[in-house]
Parts: sequence; structure tokens; C-alpha cells
Amino acid sequence: MFRINAGKTSPYCDGHSRRSFLQVGMAGLGSLGAADLLRAKEATAAADRRDTSVILIWLDGGPSQHDTYDPKPEAPAEYAGIWQPISTNVPGMDISELFPRQAQLADRFSLLRSMHHNSGGHFHGGHWMLTGHDGLVAGSNDGKYPFFGSIATRVTGSRHPGMPANVGVPYAMSIGLRPGYFGGNYVGRQYDPFDVGSDPNSTAYKVQNLNLAKDMTINRLDDRRSLLQGIDTLRREADQSGMIDAMDRFERQAFELVAGSRARQAFDISTEDPRLRDRYGRNTWGQSTLLARRLVEAGSTFVTCHFGGWDSHWNHEGTMSRHLPRVDMAVSSLFEDLENRGMLDRTLVMVMGEFGRSPKMNNGGNGGPPLSKGTPGRDHWGNVLSVLIGGGGVKGGQVVGSSNRLGEVPQDRPLRPGDLHHTVFKVLGVDPNLNFNNHAGRPIPAIDHGAVISELI
Repeated sequence: MFRINAGKTSPYCDGHSRRSFLQVGMAGLGSLGAADLLRAKEATAAADRRDTSVILIWLDGGPSQHDTYDPKPEAPAEYAGIWQPISTNVPGMDISELFPRQAQLADRFSLLRSMHHNSGGHFHGGHWMLTGHDGLVAGSNDGKYPFFGSIATRVTGSRHPGMPANVGVPYAMSIGLRPGYFGGNYVGRQYDPFDVGSDPNSTAYKVQNLNLAKDMTINRLDDRRSLLQGIDTLRREADQSGMIDAMDRFERQAFELVAGSRARQAFDISTEDPRLRDRYGRNTWGQSTLLARRLVEAGSTFVTCHFGGWDSHWNHEGTMSRHLPRVDMAVSSLFEDLENRGMLDRTLVMVMGEFGRSPKMNNGGNGGPPLSKGTPGRDHWGNVLSVLIGGGGVKGGQVVGSSNRLGEVPQDRPLRPGDLHHTVFKVLGVDPNLNFNNHAGRPIPAIDHGAVISELI
């Protein structure tokens, strides 16, 4: 087993400590620990298979819809916010003035301005957006359902052998939980994201998960793998749980990552043109996004980039002034890069967080100490949020849905997480009608509500 100390991350407004560890079993040397890891059905023959991938830019903490993709310049000042909208190259699709580069590329993406789930909690909101289900028990932050990317890659696998199908950069984390709602849950831990565990902007960047254990050679690893396969063959007919098949698949994928060169080359961001690295931004977010492009180009199917720090109850102006230009650099460079490489039609890009922010600015906190800091901010708001989606064959230059005059609730074409997940599954060629057995053996639909967003297809 490899263990990577994730260190501390900034606390959210709930006050939870954020120290976690990543454990990765390599080549079947450690137990997977659950007898029903592969009870999920295989993809049906009717699934519309496509050679497409997804890059999800996850704005962990919840960005303001007003100050990103749904500005409200005609609302009262305490609602409209600090920045003015600017025109894009799509008439009528105005966005924040802090997104000048994205404004020049708006015909490549569409905006969903009426997404909602009506939950104002980080954990509930994150669970809704990443799993498409409610179901969290009050006081518990444990996910009850699998990440929709884990379900998708459970069906598709990677687009090229030797690449992890599902990846988290620089780590797979939601609301401080690792992997949290990015986990495979009952579809199998082997469908958790491959956690890079290192900052691609750092001079010390190293994907430790690809290294062999001390004193382990490829030949010894292969010998042990063959031995385990032989033992498993003797027990396979007696195994009714699917555990052996799960271990075989996990072992095979791990061996391919360690023994092959494709993944190692894809993760080596140092080989990129320095000018392109500069364009994405010499920061964790920019380099994570560039690495995501490298991974889907090499054959990964679903890559999530974690952009944290959006919980702006106070000092909203300072937080947005730091964050939004970096998002603008990363997202615009990604669209340009994918287009230049002929990859845009087969790579879906999404930008979203767990919820939006309150339409009305507060006076520096959401209820006084310990949250009050004396500078205006925006609080949690699950009643409406904005999502950017583009590439992967979906139509660009569209605005789907709207919020009301103050940006409080959906006004037209209300959308829910399931609608987004249906659309992603359509792009990836995954049958949304699949069912997977949960830990109690009960069949659960991959998506239990919504439909493909027809305006995009």
C-alpha cells in the first residue's frame, strides 16, 4: 500500500479539520475489503459508445453566480455585486468583467443559469451535484451514492489501455473529504478517482502512485501477479460475490500503470512547451487544467480539477479578485488548446461548484461571530447556480434557463443535477437506465431524475 499525506487544507465554514490520507493498493498486494465491489452490471450492448472524455473543473466551496456567469447589473447594488458584466462574442451572453478571455470564446461553450437543488449546505450541495442524489443523513457527511464520473468510467473504462479512466488533479476531494463524493461507493472502490496527490505547479511534483514499492521490480511484480491469478483461478467457480473479478480488474489496471510508459509520460507535465504552461497560468489551477488535457489526450475518460477556496462569506471582493482571473486563464486556455489539437469535439468541459452564493451581499458574515469578519460577502445558496458546459459535441453559444431578476431562483427552464448527468452520459455513450446494487443489495438507478438537456444536443 502507498500512503500519501495530503496535509492540511483550509477549513470551510463548518469548522471541520481537513487532514486526510490517500491509500492506493498496487497490483493486488492489498485487500480491497468488500465482497460486492463488482455487483454492478456491465454496460448494456444498447449503450451508444463514443470516444469522448470529460474534464470537470470543480469550484469547491461554491462560486457566486452573480460574479461569474449570471451577472445582474440592473438589480439593486447590494444584489448586483461589485463587477460589471461584459459582452461576449455571443450576443446577449454577458459574463463577469473578470472573464475577458472566456468572453472571446463564448461560442465554444454554453451556460446553464437555472441549475438548482435547493440545499444550502456544503455537504448536501456537493452530494447533489456530484452524485445526483439526496440521501445524506443529518449530522453525517458520508456519501450515500457514487460519483457520476465513477459510474460512467465503470461502464466505459479508459479510452486507451494503460491510462487510469478516472483521475483527480491535484487530488480527488470534495468539501474537504477525500475522495468524498468523488468516490465510487457501492459501484466499487476501484472506481474511485486515481488521486495524483501532488501539485503539478510545484518543482517537487511527482505522481507517487506510479512508483514501485521499495525493492520491488517489474519482474517480481509480474511474478506475484501471475501467482495471485493462479490462486484466484482455483477459487473462481466457488466465488459468488464478484470479489475475485474485482481484484483481478484492480490488479490489472494497477499493473498497467506501473509497468507501462503511457501514463508516466502523460503525467510528466515538464515536457510541455513553457509558453503554453504560462498561458494556462503558473499556479496550481492552471497547471492542473493543463495536466487534465494531457491525460484525456493520452486516454483518460474523466478528469476532475479541484479548485478550492470559494466559501466567500466575507472578503468576497478579495476572494473573487484572486480566483476569477485564474479561472479565466485556465478555462479559456483549455478551450483554445483542445480546439488547436482537434480534441474539442470529443472532450466535454464543465465548470461548476456545489451551489451558488446568496443574491444579496451580507455585511461580513452570515450571522455574526465566528463567521463575521467585517467585510461584505455572499452566503450559501442552493436555490440557483450557474454551470458552464462546452465541447464534447454539445452546442456552444447557448444560454439555457434563467434566474429571476435578483438571481434568487430559476425563472425559466429549471434544471436539476440529474439533467446535467443525463447530458454527460449522453456525451460519453453511457446508458442512464443502468442499475447498480447498493451495499444492501438493492438495485439503484444510475440517474433517478431528469433528462438530457435537449438545447445542447
